[in-house]
Parts: sequence; C-alpha cells; structure tokens
Amino acid sequence: MTVRTSERGAATRSALLEAARETFITRGFADAGVTDVVSRARASVGSLYHHFSGKADLYLTLFEEFQARQTQRTKAATQTLRAEGESDPMRIFIAGARAYLAGCLEERELSALFLRGDGPPGFEVVMRDRLRQWAKRNASLFEPDEDALVVVLTGALAAAVSEVTLAEDVEAARRLADEVLAIIAGIRPPGAGASAPDAGTEAPSG
Repeated sequence: MTVRTSERGAATRSALLEAARETFITRGFADAGVTDVVSRARASVGSLYHHFSGKADLYLTLFEEFQARQTQRTKAATQTLRAEGESDPMRIFIAGARAYLAGCLEERELSALFLRGDGPPGFEVVMRDRLRQWAKRNASLFEPDEDALVVVLTGALAAAVSEVTLAEDVEAARRLADEVLAIIAGIRPPGAGASAPDAGTEAPSG
C-alpha cells in the first residue's frame, strides 16, 4: 500500500512539473498562476503544495532538473573522449561544450525559459552561482596558471548558450553553435603558440 501511495505521489509530482513546464513556456512565469498549473496537471492545489512550496519552487525545480540532465550529457561526452585516450584539455572542454549546446537545442523551449529573464525573484543570483560552478569545473581541466583562459572560455560559452538557445531558426542555431565551438577551440593562453587542435565541425544534434 505504501509503495502504491509513493508511486502515486511520484506520478503527481511529475505531472505537476510537466504542467508547470508547459504553462511557464506558453504564458511566462510572471503571468502563470498556480491554478493554471494544477488545472493542466489535473491535480489539486493541495497536492501542489504537498510537493512544492509554490510557483517559484516549481520553476527552480525545473531549472535544477534541466541542469542535472545537462551535467549528465557533458559528463558522458567527456568521459567517452577520455576513454578513447584523449588528454588534451581543450578537446575535452570542446566535447563537453558541444554536448551542453546540443542539450540546449534538444530542450530549446525550456532552456530559453531560463534565459529570458522572466523568472522568480533572485533567480539571477542562482544563474550567477551556477556560472561560477561551471567555471570551477572548467578550471579543473587546465593548468593552475590558466585562470584567464578559463574566464575567457566560460564567458564565450555562456554567450554562445544564450545566442544559440534564443535564435529563432533552429538550423541557424546549430550552425552558429558549430562555428562558435570552432573559434573557441582555437583560443590559447599567451605564449602557448598559434596551433590549435582539430575540434571537428560536427554541429550539435538536438
């Protein structure tokens, strides 16, 4: 009986999140209401507040779950490359960046939701903190004295995520992602030489 209750609870939570996703995408966070979400989910207001503290909690949960999927995508890409014997940090970075951009294209509407600025109060702080965490992960690929390189790479990729996600034409977005990755692959710290690894020109799939 407890298992069935737990399963029902998980199903209700999932339905509420999916309804929130669709509602926020179509109406925007500010204009969406709790009643819109529960109506779409065919749930009750009480069930929503059982699983979430409110509309902002739904939004932040969608964001955290999206970021978790993005982390899985990038880890899978970089681990595959490492398993093939690759050790060049830039190649590994580009593989992770390509996977991240591909995820933005695959879940384009959701990714765009988080970039349009229509979120709960304080969400911009969450985004900044996530960018800092991202920079720290990137830094672990490079030498300790390459902090400036990490800043440049992280900033370039953050800008690329925004441009690619918000582009109106999906095919143009894929081409842009590919071109940005090719340019990023050529970035080197001062004194490292002009040669760059062949990062490939395959566009992210989405």
